[in-house]
This record gives sequence, structure tokens and C-alpha cells, in this order.
Amino acid sequence: MDEMVTVERAAGSLPLADSPDLALALDEANLHTLLASYVYLSHDRELLERFAPFIRPAFSMEYVEIPADLAQELRTKFKRLLTTGEGARSEAPGDELVQRIMTVTAGEPVEDEFLELVYDQCGFKPWIDRSAMPDRRQPPEDFKVLVIGAGMTGMAAATKLREAGYNFVVVEKNGDVGGTWYENTYPGVGVDTPSHFYSYSWEIWPDWHNYHPQGADMQRYMLTVADKYHLREDIRFDTKVESLVYDKEAALWTVTVRTKDGQSEQIVVNAVINGHGPVNRYKFPDIPGIDAFAGTLAHTAAWPKGLDLRDKRVAVIGTGASSAQLVGAIAPIVSKLNVYQRSKHWVIHNPEIANEVSEGMRWALANIPTFKEWFRFRVYWSAADGLFNNVLQDQEWAGNDLAVSASNDMTRQWALGYLSQKFTHRPDLIDKLTPDFPIFSKRIILDNGWFDALARENVHLETSGIARILPDGIETKDGSKFECDVIICATGFNVSRMIGDLTVKGVDGRDLGKEWGEEDPRSYLGMCMPGFPNLFWTVGPNSAPNHAAGQNLVSECQVNWIVEALDRIVANDAKAFEISQEAFDGFQRKVEERMPQMIWSHPRANSYYNNSKGRIFLSWPWRLVDYFNATRGPAEGTYKLH
Repeated sequence: MDEMVTVERAAGSLPLADSPDLALALDEANLHTLLASYVYLSHDRELLERFAPFIRPAFSMEYVEIPADLAQELRTKFKRLLTTGEGARSEAPGDELVQRIMTVTAGEPVEDEFLELVYDQCGFKPWIDRSAMPDRRQPPEDFKVLVIGAGMTGMAAATKLREAGYNFVVVEKNGDVGGTWYENTYPGVGVDTPSHFYSYSWEIWPDWHNYHPQGADMQRYMLTVADKYHLREDIRFDTKVESLVYDKEAALWTVTVRTKDGQSEQIVVNAVINGHGPVNRYKFPDIPGIDAFAGTLAHTAAWPKGLDLRDKRVAVIGTGASSAQLVGAIAPIVSKLNVYQRSKHWVIHNPEIANEVSEGMRWALANIPTFKEWFRFRVYWSAADGLFNNVLQDQEWAGNDLAVSASNDMTRQWALGYLSQKFTHRPDLIDKLTPDFPIFSKRIILDNGWFDALARENVHLETSGIARILPDGIETKDGSKFECDVIICATGFNVSRMIGDLTVKGVDGRDLGKEWGEEDPRSYLGMCMPGFPNLFWTVGPNSAPNHAAGQNLVSECQVNWIVEALDRIVANDAKAFEISQEAFDGFQRKVEERMPQMIWSHPRANSYYNNSKGRIFLSWPWRLVDYFNATRGPAEGTYKLH
């Protein structure tokens, strides 16, 4: 498989009609992406180099305008190519030209180590179709795999297990697919990751309504994928997995599930892929009196259907990402709103977060060959690995001790400038909202109405701390009281207890819940633990891309690695795959040696990335490209086959 597939498909779709739709697309579509698509199809290196002096990185403080006549020349040439085929090359550009396209359109060097990731994740190469590999052994019909969860990772696993020929079933506790996006329906719910990246590489979608998807749009995408790939045929809905018990002699897992009607059932399988994710076990705050509140008590992750907040007195506990989205959405309709801050967060202004994708841009994504692939690259670079330097400590940095490098300090100053700009006449809010830790050392907030809401007359940001909850409201530690009708807890999830309420018993009765405890999960690459053969975790310890966007990419990487591991079993007539203790221990050492170099280890950093002892159990401390490279398949010498 190679990038030629995209070029052949593009050539087959030309010419396009010289239509008003095309004219609108060429006028409205992202110019950098038009350039990338045009050069990819035409190999017009000369035009590419003429653009190079005028393109800067996405978040550069230096603004350089692309000359209007140069932009028009591109549009004219591309229109001719698209409507006549003139100038379109039948062969794919070489790696060197592709890399140069990436570098010029990103506005900064993109090294050749990113080529394979871009080919794979941006759709230039199709995903490995294992069913088409002539020398690959097909899995036996009696080799069965069970997948827990039908969210983003579980759906990816289902798609690729079927493609690889495995007999599998997905067990999902909810009534439909979507996971996080099925469950989270609170007002204002949305995604931090840009739409055109937060999706499957094999199903790049041109139909997003916004550049950052709202919750309903995200769920619409998940439903669309489920329909297109007929995933529901292999999913058991309204069924919850309770326990996994391994039989060493038979090399089988007995999975106990609970059906909607309360019946218990056991399913025996060869392998289990756990895709239940770390952000579906929400938690209420431990505050005295919370159970005695006489009004409506809700959590953002379990939003009550039909809850009407219009003209209500509302209290929101928490000021993280969910709270910021919620408060921005409900502030204009409630009578009074008190927001109780437990910790501060850095807030960044992203002008695209509320922007709708224009009609011309959507047409370009759907119809101009390679445009959606190149736009996905642009989003990946600006929202993911292009930001990695922000979380890497510069050991030579001698500046502000609330920053870890010059680039991190520049981002900090940018965020402080935005904060001051929004609250020019509210110095009290500037003081309350200014963090005392480095930016990016915990999850940031993308402002989509949060700051505007806090400045409203009917909104009060309370920072004195909650003493207790009363039947009719909230009393703070300074003795003040807010009477309210509704209390909403935007207080996150129990991320550190990654096992959730599962019981998992491995070889000789090893209890994963006891080994991990409440807050110390450990794994190999976020997926495997010795003593638990044929059990594959996903979104597990030290695999989260906390430097930026990219959970979708990590999920795909993990599914790829897991299917490769299953194929090793089949190819060798084995029964089980188990990561070795040596590989597991080596990964722990590697992570521990790396973490002091990361921003999350800064003395002022504290977030749900770390446990109460300060160990960073969640974050992958390298780039996404490094995770991609590490998960092309299990490395020889790191595992045992039984």
C-alpha cells in the first residue's frame, strides 16, 4: 500500500464541473490547504516556494500577509487543474516533495520522521487491510474476542477486528454507540480537539458543522460511522461487563455480564479488549450536606433529561473544561449563577472554536481531491505535535519560574494578555483567574463564552471555598450563603481508578484491582500487564496525549498494535500473548526517567494527570509520532506466546 492510492482516486474524480460551488470553495477554503492539495496533485514546486516566505506557524505572533496576486494565481491554476485535468500528474509526489509541502504549509520544519504518520493518519495511505495480505493466516472461527465499550476506541476495534477476520462481540452498557458523546449531553458540551482531526483516519468526514465539534455533532459522526460499517450487528447494547477471570490451562477468559433485565450471563472468549475509557466514571465532590440538598442535584456527565434552567438560581461547582462550556451556555438564561472555583485553569482564546464551517469550505472538503487529507494534516500539526515544545522543560531556561521554556513563557504571556483584555474593568476577576502554575501543566480551557459569562451581572465567581451544602443552597467558608434551585457538579471523573468497578483476575488469581489500587495503574504502552495474557487495555496508563489533541490517533495506534498481537498468536499456533515482565519494567523505568523533563513534573503542577503522591500515571511523555512508531506492532523480545 502506498500514497499512490489517493492520486489514482483523485485522477479518477477529475475533471470537476466549473460551477458556482467550486468558485465559492476556491474563495472560502483555507488557502494553505488549497496550496498543499494543488502542489500534491501538480508537483508545482515553483509555486510552493513562492508561498514559503509568507507562511508562519499557526500560533505565530508574527503576522505576514500572503500577497493577493499570489493567492489569486493559486486559485486560477487550481481551478484550471480541477476543471480540465491540465497539470494533474498521474504519479504520486515523492517523499521529499510531500515533506516540503508539509514544511511550507505548516510554516515551520516538519522532519521526515513524520511522513509515515501523515500518510497513515491523514488518509494518504489506506489503513492496513489485513484481510488482503496473501501470506497472512486467517484467524480460526473459534478464536473469539470480546470488546468492552462502543465508544471511539471500541468502535475502532470492532471495525478493524472485522476487517482482519476475527470473530468478536462488543459489549456496551448504553443503548447505542458513542461512549462519551452518548453520555455527555449538558448544554454547551463540545470537543477541545478540532473536528477535522478528532475522527478516524479511515473515515475523514467533510460534514462537520463547526471547526470544534459540539457534542451533538460528535455523536452524529459516531452514529454515521456505526451505520456505514454496520457495527451494531456485533454489539450487545444495554449490557454491562462485571468481571473477567482467566483460566491459565485453557487460555480463556470468562466474562460475566449483566443484562438490562438484571440477568447475569457468562461469555467465554480467547481475548478481551477493554475500551471502557477513563472518563465515564464521574464523581461527585465530597462536601458535607450534599445528600441533603432539597433542589435538583446533577452532574454534567449525567445530565437529567428535561432539566430546564431558565430563570432558575443555579450553582455550578468546578471551573474546568466542562464547567466553562456549561457556564457559557446557561449564563444568559438563568436568573442567578454562582460558580464555585476549586482550582484555577489557564484559558486560551481560539477564534475558531465557535466558528461554523462555511459552505464553500465544506464543499472543498467533500469534493476537491486530497483537500480533506491536507486539511487534516494542518489541524494535526497545529493542534498536536506542533505544540509539543510547550510541555518540554528547557533545562537551560532561566526566565520566569512559572514557565519551562521561552516558547512556554510566550504562550503564558499571550494567555495573560487575553485575560487582561477580557476583564479590563474587572481587576477582581483577573486576580481570581490568574493561575500560579505553568500553562499546559494541566488541561487548558478553550474559551467559548466562559469569560464573557463570568463578566455578566447575574454571575458570581466564588473562590472562598465551600463549607457545606444546605437543603436550600451553599454556604462558603467565609459564612456567606447562596440560595439556589439547582446545583450542578462539573467535578470530573475518577480517572486514576482506571479499572473502574471491574473485577479482573489473571494468572493464578492475580487481582488487577489490588495491583493497581485506587490510583496507581501501570501498564506497557498503556495496553498490557504481565500476568494477564490476552487482556488488552486501551487509553491506559501513560498513553494519554496530554500535550495536545490526539486521543483518536492513540486509539487507532492501540487497535493496530492489539490486532498485530492477536495475529502473532494465530501465526504461531499459540493460545495466548503476554507482555514480558522485563518489557513491562523497562517501560516503567523509561517513563520515570523521562517525566522530570516534562512540564507536568513542575513543582507547581497538579492535575488529574498525577495521583496523590505526585506520580504522573496518565500522560504519554513523548510526541504522538513517537507513540505511532512504538505501536506498529509488538517488538520482538518484549512478549511471550503460550
